[in-house]
Amino acid sequence: VAAGGVAVAFYLAFLRDLPDLKSLDDYRPPLASHVYDRHGVLIGEFYDERRVLTPIAEIPSHAIYAFVAGEDATFFQHEGIDFASILRAAWVNFREGETKQGASTITQQMVKSLLLSPEKTYTRKLREMILAHEIERHFSKEEILYLYLNQIYFGHGAYGVGEAARTYFGKEVSQLSVSEAAQLAGLPKAPSRYSPFNSPDRAERRRRYVLDRMLEDGFIDEATFEAA
Repeated sequence: VAAGGVAVAFYLAFLRDLPDLKSLDDYRPPLASHVYDRHGVLIGEFYDERRVLTPIAEIPSHAIYAFVAGEDATFFQHEGIDFASILRAAWVNFREGETKQGASTITQQMVKSLLLSPEKTYTRKLREMILAHEIERHFSKEEILYLYLNQIYFGHGAYGVGEAARTYFGKEVSQLSVSEAAQLAGLPKAPSRYSPFNSPDRAERRRRYVLDRMLEDGFIDEATFEAA
């Protein structure tokens, strides 16, 4: 009876009314509309969220690895939740007496952005973890990265990695260098804090952190690291 009561309570608190994952199969985020003159020159944009949808095939591998290294080093190994990171962050936060580290995986960040509210409650966090695990069962890592990289906010009105490449470097994602990719990968954690426009010193430290992580995780070699 006690076990049944716990199961019912858990269902009512965390599983009831979970968002339908089918909505992710038909991902249609707000996009910018572009207006060109007769010579093909861009003369205006209309948008609620300034975003261009970028296929995962157009994002170079070093850019993908930059985001993985900067945000979720075990992305290709875990099933939506990184329990080791959760324990490590919990210990650091307990020791510091405040929230110093987070432990959300890329999948959890995608869930929070697309399926749940941003409120900071234990109930919402548990629902996020449950959904992240379910998403890993139904979607490939490539599909999850596609949703994540097109959804996240990069600051200065830029949503998605395609618009971020245009905003910060005036180029297409496919043209990003390793160094530029590392700069963009450092932004989602705190876009205003690490903006190269507003805080170039912080942005540079963050860029170097991502490059350090890429080297340590084996995504780039020493020569590429030194060049970047």
